Amino acid sequence: MNKPLHKASGGNPTHPQLLGLLMKGVAEDVKTYRSLQILLEDQFNAALRYQATQLNEIAEQITATVDTLEQRRQQRVFLVENLLGPNGTVAGAFPILTGNAREAMESGWQLLEELVIDCKQRNVRNSKLMMDQQNIMQKVLHGDEEQIYAPG
Repeated sequence: MNKPLHKASGGNPTHPQLLGLLMKGVAEDVKTYRSLQILLEDQFNAALRYQATQLNEIAEQITATVDTLEQRRQQRVFLVENLLGPNGTVAGAFPILTGNAREAMESGWQLLEELVIDCKQRNVRNSKLMMDQQNIMQKVLHGDEEQIYAPG
């Protein structure tokens, strides 16, 4: 996971430290989700070309990337809970920030939400393609009551 929180003299992380880590995590996630977009596009193209070796390599990279994102998500939950309590949200932390920091956090969070949606859509598209390919291969290899090709 990420580095442990630095403690203030009282033993608890300060609001500025928590907010700084929250902002840093969102910015890192934006970069990581952009990388995930590229990996998902590479996965789609490899699936279209039936490139099994590349698909396996890309799947490993996607798994590692998603693991990193999950660790940061868990840290974000921890940070928000320490800032706002158990029902806090990232958006709920916006009012704590001021000026450029608030604008950067709001725009970063909005961009992150858009990237998450885009990656989910790409993942659904890729999964559908690979499932369709698998179904076709099963029909070709094992037959099906329906005709795969129309008689000529």
